[in-house]
Amino acid sequence: MAKCEFCDKGVTFGIQVSHSHRRSNRTWKPNVKRVKAIVKGTPTHVYVCTRCLRSGKVTRAV
Repeated sequence: MAKCEFCDKGVTFGIQVSHSHRRSNRTWKPNVKRVKAIVKGTPTHVYVCTRCLRSGKVTRAV
């Protein structure tokens, strides 16, 4: 699974609990997009979470 290259957000593990309290393992996957962004002055494809896109940490290439 891809990670955000700006904030290192990745997969998180935990336990899913049903209504009858049966427990099973599950994962939370981040909303990661592959976008063309300006990194060190050159446009490259990077994996970025949508939180970094919205907050303006990433400048997208046109």
